[in-house]
Amino acid sequence: METFGIKTQIHFGEGSLKRLADMPYKRVLIITDPFVVESGMLQLITGPLESGNAQYEVYSNVVPDAPIDKIADGVRKFLAYRPEAVLAVGGGSAIDSSKAIREFASKLENIGEVALIAIPTTSGTGSEVTSFAVVNDAEAQIKYPLVSERLTAEEAILDAELVMSVPPAVTADTGMDAFTHALEAYVSTAHNEFSAALAEKAVEICGVFLMRAYLDGNDKHARQKMHVASCMAGLAFNSAGLGITHSMAHQLGAVFHIPHGRANAMLLPHIIEFNSDINIRSRSKKEYPPVVKRYANIAHILGLSNYNKVMSVRSLVNWVQFMQKEMNIPLSVEEIGTVQKDLYFASIEKMADAALKDACTTTNPRVPTKNEIMMIYAKLWSF
Repeated sequence: METFGIKTQIHFGEGSLKRLADMPYKRVLIITDPFVVESGMLQLITGPLESGNAQYEVYSNVVPDAPIDKIADGVRKFLAYRPEAVLAVGGGSAIDSSKAIREFASKLENIGEVALIAIPTTSGTGSEVTSFAVVNDAEAQIKYPLVSERLTAEEAILDAELVMSVPPAVTADTGMDAFTHALEAYVSTAHNEFSAALAEKAVEICGVFLMRAYLDGNDKHARQKMHVASCMAGLAFNSAGLGITHSMAHQLGAVFHIPHGRANAMLLPHIIEFNSDINIRSRSKKEYPPVVKRYANIAHILGLSNYNKVMSVRSLVNWVQFMQKEMNIPLSVEEIGTVQKDLYFASIEKMADAALKDACTTTNPRVPTKNEIMMIYAKLWSF
């Protein structure tokens, strides 16, 4: 028996932030990052709270990659304030930090029922609707995925007003993160009809609106569409899981601090080739792995060549690389310019070991060996 459910109530579209004025929670802890505070964006959150006569305090010490020490600080703030609800405002790091803070606080003391309302300010992670969070042990250079239904937010608010000022580079990284979530969920060994439907629609939206949002940040329609696509992709992978694109990207982020969505985009063409066993030298076969048909379906949704299976997969790889080039996402680690070659290659074995242990690896459509992962990391150095 399989089960599909959506725990999170999703508010979306123009004016969604008005939900904050109608919430039953009157003692709220806002967990966010310094940019949200300094940019004035926080007023879009506190205004409706004040209209609803809610008291609030702000913990704004969130930094990228959700390091354990900052989460510990947040737990102390949580236990001192004792909120009825937590508002997670920001990108993936803010939402993941909020999930971890609430969860760890509940392990330390009896905090009762504390609601989590996730309000993303980027369109990519899908964390607002998932039971996943990723925290980072900076000292050990390891990212730990946390998986528990208790991590899932009770509500999510998707308002494009919060993403209108996202710069093009972040739009590109987060948009490709959303696309990767949808694609990996679609080809996952745990996919089902519900996750597939959500993933297909997310892919379709990304194909139409990601470039529009990148080229014109003031295109509110495109921004809202990408916000929804990100959420749908999150629902898809929350049900079906992900794959080794994410397993390997987690290590690139932990060791070399490459932004997660960018690492996903850089890895994705290599992983499609690996999973399908189709590359630039491939010829037609009588039989293909089942994942090839699913990649071909994605190519069809994007309006790409479907002359045969090899061309379909190759056209999908080319589309991903085209998007990278058009949105100035590096195609290789070398192209980033901040990673030393000797250090990178010296880290490959450690990253491969960690990627194999990553929870995302279990649902990859092709079971990788350590040597195969190391080879992909090696290929990623230069294009």
